[in-house]
Amino acid sequence: MTKELGVGIIGCGNISTTYFKLAPLFRGIRIIACADIDPAAAEARAAEFDVTAQSIEALLANPELDIIVNLTIPEAHFPVSKAILEAGKHVYSEKPLVLSLEQGEELRATAKAKGLLVGSAPDTFLGGAHQLARAYVDQGKIGRITSGTCHVMSPGMEMWHPNPDFFFLPGGGPVLDLGPYYIANLINLIGPVKRVAALSSMANQTRTITSEPRKGEVIPVKTPTNIHALLEFQNGATITLSASWDVWAHRHGNMELYGTDGSLFVPDPNFFGGTVEASGRGKEIQPLEAWDHPFAVNNWEHPLGPIANYRTAGLADMADAILAGRDARCSLDRALHAVDVMVSILKSGEEGRFVTLTTTCTQPAALGIEEARALLR
Repeated sequence: MTKELGVGIIGCGNISTTYFKLAPLFRGIRIIACADIDPAAAEARAAEFDVTAQSIEALLANPELDIIVNLTIPEAHFPVSKAILEAGKHVYSEKPLVLSLEQGEELRATAKAKGLLVGSAPDTFLGGAHQLARAYVDQGKIGRITSGTCHVMSPGMEMWHPNPDFFFLPGGGPVLDLGPYYIANLINLIGPVKRVAALSSMANQTRTITSEPRKGEVIPVKTPTNIHALLEFQNGATITLSASWDVWAHRHGNMELYGTDGSLFVPDPNFFGGTVEASGRGKEIQPLEAWDHPFAVNNWEHPLGPIANYRTAGLADMADAILAGRDARCSLDRALHAVDVMVSILKSGEEGRFVTLTTTCTQPAALGIEEARALLR
């Protein structure tokens, strides 16, 4: 890849710093400008990362920009992404892509009419650990995947996020906020989902913020915070997904997949790295031999210790896909199928019935060692 695509960012909140810091690792993309509904936020990020702060209107009209990254709150994802497409720019959105299938289909139609691509986070399934798991599955090491479990459970977001309100409103909740990481990785490892069923609830109708600067403020809860779902995949596998912000402690693994010839233990899909373990029919669980995947190398300081963090890999892969005329791994089809899974889970929890999905997708191409290295500078 020799050409470099100009990138703009709309939305200069917490997550934007990750994009600004990590984008320089990758070939083919260069962040040029940023904008925010609060001009002061854009000015602060621009000064911090040596880019140009613009109004949203000026950013959309900027001829130097080929792709605009949408880092607004989930409720704004659809209108902002649509405006980006209408301005003639490719879109890469934070998760979730949209909050309804209707919104996603409208984006698809607009993108197709204008010959543009839409991509969406999460891209953590491109991490070295999850691609090692993918290689192990593709090699048939655990046979055909028949079942599995996923658990993403904690006390909640109000304990660390400075402005957690939107997490507890429609469009938030653990399924739409954290579910994308798990569902994207399940699509990566197994393929598309056929139908879902779920039970949902909320432990409390209000939450008290314990993080600064709003410590002690009480906020309303308007969406389920405790969801237990069953996913039936098109290949016949059945996976249990538990997503909750009403759990203080647990001992469940993040992701376990059970096959006809063994089991696979996958680390947290919210991160790029971690230890992948497996067992054969002998039942003894052993870590897989580490491989030299560039997206498994620790490069980021986290409160829990050093981790591998390569967010913007999906953006770089999409830029390469634009230039090469190939399918992007974090494509609209896969992101919209994940949205279909999530909104169907919430619908099932509300209505108490199985919900059959109306979308499908293919598994993304695996991202091996050489393919990953080709994305890096």
